[in-house]
Amino acid sequence: MSDLRLLGARDIRELATRYGVIPTKQRGQNFVIDANTVRMIVARAGVGTDDVVAEVGPGLGSLTLALLDTCAHVTAIEIDEVLAAGLAQTVAERAPQLAGKLAVVAADALSVKHLPAPEPTAMVSNLPYNVAVPVVLHFLAAFPSIATILVMVQAEVADRLAAGPGSRTYGVPSAKVRWYGSVERVGSIGRNVFWPAPNVDSALVLIRRETREWGVARERVFTLIDAGFAQRRKTLRAALAGVLGGSAAAESALKAAGIDPQARAETLGIDAWVRLAASAG
Repeated sequence: MSDLRLLGARDIRELATRYGVIPTKQRGQNFVIDANTVRMIVARAGVGTDDVVAEVGPGLGSLTLALLDTCAHVTAIEIDEVLAAGLAQTVAERAPQLAGKLAVVAADALSVKHLPAPEPTAMVSNLPYNVAVPVVLHFLAAFPSIATILVMVQAEVADRLAAGPGSRTYGVPSAKVRWYGSVERVGSIGRNVFWPAPNVDSALVLIRRETREWGVARERVFTLIDAGFAQRRKTLRAALAGVLGGSAAAESALKAAGIDPQARAETLGIDAWVRLAASAG
């Protein structure tokens, strides 16, 4: 990374005033005001000069500038039209030599199915807490070219994503994200690096896509995961009866997959969910 001066607390507040932006809880707007945190995020993401990065929710551009200074290209997806319009202007003013490497898409990230070329190789984002898991799963499904994802999310969300089978925090997000690859919590973030400061701590989660031929449809596996965890206190035999044609059929499919029908959803890793989907036909 060069000696480009990144945005600090004063810069962020000045930009917010310029664009008439008042951070809202509805959109989970907590802007990063600490340059060292931004540098650390880029470093933990492991992106470099060959990477094309998709950034969801760039806000006022704290992370965007650091990514542009490190990567080949950044495609920023911003739902707030005022922020989307202001981002290109901010980059043009502060780092005109990098402006040609930025594309801004003014849209809801959950509705985006195509991005302008070049195709992304990574996603690096400070995600609003209320949409973090849906956005991660959507981008993994919609953009198979993305090999790594590094997101800053609420610490509780990070724990759920990174949890393994048998953990108290293991659930639907934990299981589904492992369809795509490995998941690791790679850092903690304090509240004082944001403006306004949130009421919760944050953490970094790194996802590395792994190429695996599962042999079953993702939708089928995810349907079983949703059903299993919807009634997580019930045995799998009971929880899956509704989607597998009754309790007897569920028990048969579970046994065929080598799974105890009396087990519960939180004990199954992604391999077991895949075996179950295959055995259930």
